[in-house]
Amino acid sequence: MNIGVIVPSVYNMFFAEVLDGIEDYLRRYSYFLMLSCAKSDGEQELNSIRAFVEEKVCGIIVVSPNTQGFNPERYLEAVKDTPLVFVNAYCKIPGASYVSNDEELGALEAIRFLGELGHEKILFVRGENADSYQVKEDAFRSVMSDKFNVENYIVNIGEGNSLNTADLTTYKLSEILLSTDATAVFCCNDLMAVGAINACHQIGLEVPDDISVIGYDNTSIANYFTPKITSVDQNMFQLGRNAAQVLIEKIKTGKAKRITLYNTIIERESTGVVRR
Repeated sequence: MNIGVIVPSVYNMFFAEVLDGIEDYLRRYSYFLMLSCAKSDGEQELNSIRAFVEEKVCGIIVVSPNTQGFNPERYLEAVKDTPLVFVNAYCKIPGASYVSNDEELGALEAIRFLGELGHEKILFVRGENADSYQVKEDAFRSVMSDKFNVENYIVNIGEGNSLNTADLTTYKLSEILLSTDATAVFCCNDLMAVGAINACHQIGLEVPDDISVIGYDNTSIANYFTPKITSVDQNMFQLGRNAAQVLIEKIKTGKAKRITLYNTIIERESTGVVRR
């Protein structure tokens, strides 16, 4: 009655809140959760799947996988006949179930929201080793490429789910914000948004009077930080709950399923109309 769950990090509250949803649903059916942290490493994800299969778990949930250099045959070989569910994944595995937020639409909504506040030049802050960053960047490019040279407005801070993510973002942005003409910063998660606001504080920019910052995920940190962070809500608890639900359905019926949830913007104190 064990279920294996693989996450890329334990430092981003996004994954903790997804896990909460998974465990809440599993507990109702007397399943137990076994956890592995793959540290955004695609090879380690495969190793974790193999280890769970050897432990004869009933099923496996992989949250936000890194599928760079993705080879479906390796995944199929690793998972064998064990039911598999991906959360926020963009790979294609025959027979697997998928539960996702529409992250492309969420990114487009964030850009639209900033545009309605008068922001025309927007910095885009992303990490590496996760499919979701590229999906959001593609959405950003699709809207902004005809307005300015987007290459000068995309900032890759490196590891986006680590203990150092906020500090990495602060370090990268502190110099960029001094010279940019951007009036808003769109961050791919709330840890990056914390780092962006800290960078603004360091160089004397007021948020949102001088520059607006929007995050993504709507983790609890968005509501506790000062100023409170406007963020795109990823329905994290519901993501986890649905992942557990479709996994149990797969275990019982053998049928795969795909569920897509939609994002909403939670407006707080870190965004405002353009004033400069």
